[in-house]
Amino acid sequence: MLMGSDQSQQPLLSASREHCHLNEKSELQRRRLQYDSASETQINHQEQNDVQNPLHPQCIAAKSDFNFKQVFLLFAAYLGGGTLCFFFTEYQIKGIKTNGFLDSVYFCVVTMTTVGYGDLVPNSSLAKLLACIYVFIGMALGGLILSKAADYIVEKQENLLVGAIHMGYKVGHGEVPKVLEANKTKYKLMLAAATLVGLMIVGIIFLYFVENLEFMDALYFVCSTVTTLGYGDKSFSTAEGRIFAIFWILSGTICLAQFFLYLAELYTEGRQKSLAKMVLSRRLSLSDLETADLDQDKVVSAAEFIVYKLKEMGKISEEDIAVVMESFRKLDYDNSGTLTEADIRFCESS
Repeated sequence: MLMGSDQSQQPLLSASREHCHLNEKSELQRRRLQYDSASETQINHQEQNDVQNPLHPQCIAAKSDFNFKQVFLLFAAYLGGGTLCFFFTEYQIKGIKTNGFLDSVYFCVVTMTTVGYGDLVPNSSLAKLLACIYVFIGMALGGLILSKAADYIVEKQENLLVGAIHMGYKVGHGEVPKVLEANKTKYKLMLAAATLVGLMIVGIIFLYFVENLEFMDALYFVCSTVTTLGYGDKSFSTAEGRIFAIFWILSGTICLAQFFLYLAELYTEGRQKSLAKMVLSRRLSLSDLETADLDQDKVVSAAEFIVYKLKEMGKISEEDIAVVMESFRKLDYDNSGTLTEADIRFCESS
């Protein structure tokens, strides 16, 4: 009887095991689908953040390319227009001539960089009028081009820095070289100085071997050109020399301007760091505590302390704080004093 009962329960147990096994398989498949769906959502969300994040290296590179294209088109239009004007009036320009088109480009470069050797000079009223208009436009445009070039170089180097930070989020913050951030301006100054010295050496070698100048004359000529003095006693007199001068004068003058720009930036950063160090090392008094207590609740929070120190270091002002607080009030639609997901969703829907 017992044996019969066992035999009758065996199919039931087998069916129960099969049913449990099927349930486990379906549960595993359901979990796997949920995991795949969550992973795909997370990857898509990460890709969307990478594209929309303004600190992403690709976004900065695109911005840099756009600025560089603007500078190039502006410079090409200015240089091309001046070259055509002086090419059609070349008979009204006196001096040492080699080739009509080449001399026109060379004259434009020497004029826009304010080098002014004096080897080519206007010799008629029309040519003098064109030169006056060209040099005034060139000085204004030169400042704009230099600023755009400065922005381009800075953005390219920031691109490398942000790229390192972006990689650091993937491989760990400890691998991001913090020294690069701390000495970024110093490295830019060193790079500009090395490039300037290299351009000066190339110019001296070219003048010594091609223009047949003595070493001291070549050094003197290079210094007077890069600093845009252009005394006029030395100049490029050959066709090969003027082809070289078109690119070398532009590179040398821009590089020198960049060098002084980074030098001033390094000096300013040094003063800011000294001020920040002095502010952070100063002992906090009771009057400082009262000033830092923005909400007048007799307690200074970490956020209030940070805002107070930033104001003391000159990083932010009362106007900056007022603008930020106004933006916060607009987002905090329920006036709770905090921002939540519901606040953001309400602002997006309105």
